[in-house]
Amino acid sequence: MSSPNGAAGPELILETLSVARAGRTVVRDVSLRIPPGEVTTLLGANGAGKSTLVLAVGGVLRPSSGRVLLGSADLTRRSPDRIRAAGVAVVPEGRRLLPSLSIEDNLRVATYSLTKQQRRDGIAYALELFPELEKRWTSPARLLSGGEQQMLVLAQALVSKPRILLVDELSLGLAPVVVKRLVPTLESVAAEGAGVLLIEQFVHVALGVAKGAYVLEGGQIRYTGTAAELKERPELLRSAYLAGEQIAGEHPADEPSGDA
Repeated sequence: MSSPNGAAGPELILETLSVARAGRTVVRDVSLRIPPGEVTTLLGANGAGKSTLVLAVGGVLRPSSGRVLLGSADLTRRSPDRIRAAGVAVVPEGRRLLPSLSIEDNLRVATYSLTKQQRRDGIAYALELFPELEKRWTSPARLLSGGEQQMLVLAQALVSKPRILLVDELSLGLAPVVVKRLVPTLESVAAEGAGVLLIEQFVHVALGVAKGAYVLEGGQIRYTGTAAELKERPELLRSAYLAGEQIAGEHPADEPSGDA
């Protein structure tokens, strides 16, 4: 498989980032780093500010203070298109696709800013990661299973061969077997040089794949360190999560529901 970057790319750095929504500060003075070549996880309960942070990095929301840096490049107030062109791809929560368009057309829409050669290479790379999509190439997105839709939104992000990939709630609504299929893809992307930030409801999954970890509570970072160290601090996770079933040690295989 060809590397998306050829070598390890730059680090994504958030410096004391604050973000307000509807006049209320949701994220306050958050500093974190997403190194190239590894998966980093951001954990926290619903409402902690994780999705707001991702949207701010992607340019959808404008930070009220602080900076977003990709290496030495300041991305803080750039548009989403320019941020994506700089090499930061965001997979937002909710599997946002064009439901009436086929897999092929959804991917082509995601490559509109690329050259013809980049488009060919990017789609080939995405299909190498997700060969299941090629089998449903002409199917409208609305007819895909939840797992196939999540593969497609990941493919849309990866066709541009990003330096940094931010994935918000990878496993939301999916069957455990699908989650187990998707997680190694993030490991593969990181192994080829990209930095990956994973926001994940299943703590066991996130800490199993990540090297670095952060815990966001009430819009502020409460833990910075390694995933291995965080596994040994269940009391910190309990304070950050409202739902006991999402504490470290629980496995998504215990969940009976989910869309394949």
